[in-house]
Amino acid sequence: MDAKTLILEGKTALGIEFGSTRIKGVLVDYDGHVLASGVHDWENKLVDGVWTYDLEDAEAGLRSCYSSLRKDVKSKYGVTPSTFGAMGISAMMHGYIALDKDDKQIARFQTWRNTNTTQAADELTELFDFNIPLRWSCAHLYQRILDGESHVKNVASVFTLAAYIHYRLTGEKVIGIGDAAGMFPIDSETHDYDSDMAAKFDALMKKHGHDLRLFDVFPKVLVAGDNAGKLTAEGAKLLDETGTLKAGIPLCPPEGDAGTGMTATNAVAPGTGNLSAGTSTFAMIVVDKKLKKLHREIDMVTTPSGFPCAMSHANNGTSDLNAWVSIFNEFCGLMGITADMGELYGKLYTHALTGDKDCGGLLAYGYYSGENVTFINEGRPLFARMPDSKFNLANFMRVNLYTSLGAVKLGMDILLKDEGVRLDRITGHGGLFKTPLVMQKFLAAAVNSPVYVMSTASEGGAWGIALLAAYLADGKSAGKLEDYLNNRVFKDLSGEAVNPDPEEVKGFEEFTQRYVAGLEIEKAAINAMKW
Repeated sequence: MDAKTLILEGKTALGIEFGSTRIKGVLVDYDGHVLASGVHDWENKLVDGVWTYDLEDAEAGLRSCYSSLRKDVKSKYGVTPSTFGAMGISAMMHGYIALDKDDKQIARFQTWRNTNTTQAADELTELFDFNIPLRWSCAHLYQRILDGESHVKNVASVFTLAAYIHYRLTGEKVIGIGDAAGMFPIDSETHDYDSDMAAKFDALMKKHGHDLRLFDVFPKVLVAGDNAGKLTAEGAKLLDETGTLKAGIPLCPPEGDAGTGMTATNAVAPGTGNLSAGTSTFAMIVVDKKLKKLHREIDMVTTPSGFPCAMSHANNGTSDLNAWVSIFNEFCGLMGITADMGELYGKLYTHALTGDKDCGGLLAYGYYSGENVTFINEGRPLFARMPDSKFNLANFMRVNLYTSLGAVKLGMDILLKDEGVRLDRITGHGGLFKTPLVMQKFLAAAVNSPVYVMSTASEGGAWGIALLAAYLADGKSAGKLEDYLNNRVFKDLSGEAVNPDPEEVKGFEEFTQRYVAGLEIEKAAINAMKW
């Protein structure tokens, strides 16, 4: 069928992902071909020391994004969709959305960006003998108890953003296993929260005077291909303000951006990996065995199918880099030059390839918030150099691109060098990979492995959640999720590998040594800059 007929007959899949700065929707056919897209820009805010979004803004952004997509469909095909074969919601992982028994929000939404949970994360890590990162929902809940926040006595449900939006659309308190793995440790055998750890958590709640059971408060865990409910009439009205969209559309399990990133890069089987480069930057490798020991720098999560996955997650990625490009754009304006932002990014990134392999001795940290990999709980973006450093534009751009991978590399070094994890291939995706070759070459130098970038690299997690919806609607006949991706979605998609250059590997290692040593500068900046 042609695209218009597929849309009219509802033989399509819709995915919507809530990213850090953009809500994006993608409509695909069941083989993953993109038919239309829509976007809505938004931004987090710092309120009383807490990084947050208003949930009203999330719902308004959802409608705006869908409206944008609906208009794109009308423009391209002359029709308006009234139904889909399936749809799915994805969002930034982790964080804390608390509701009472009447589904009223009772505390400010705390996003993944908050690192105000050190005591809780430390205590839970010791209790479970399992790394609990600062971002995880169980750490946020326990920290609220340790801080004596009064709302905890009324907590009936705790959600991630994806699970919350899914609940608003379907009335189902469920979550995809990949997103659930950012709430609480997962047992990959049972595809559920780890029952032994959950019992310890419940006992800890009672010790502090709270009758909270984790399995009651957290959403039910589902895996890829499970039916996660249907769009209700209220959900259809919330999504489509025109009233055209019909209720009854099946939804796949809501997933986190890590799981959709794996899906979008066909990195869901053991030995495969991917790196997502955006506002936060994270790399993950699907593993086939347990790590030798606990590492506080490494998160253990899962693929959307439940395979264990080791993640090196950096809270900070491209925010400071984007700020510097905006400065250059402002300078262009002063010179009477109207610069296209896409061209400006491309020229600056490509120019970085001409810089010194070690960035000429320059040093930068794009720490807008605390960084868990380096155990720093607050952010201070900074740039530093020695008097004799080679300070030029190419090195300046190169060091800011390198540092966007700096914290992630430290975690990857643990996995690849210390743990000896098998990595057959790693695929890059996200906005940083839009400029050809640049970040592909730098990532290859960082991990000393070939790096693939697919033609779909810039589609990102919205495409990934659309694929998971398509898998629910029509893909399960192909077998497991990895079979569907291999044999249908990616069978005709080719990606070229960039192999690591030994000199660039050496240069990145020299930069990394400075990066580690310079963390003392970052700590000093936190202590000194209190205004």
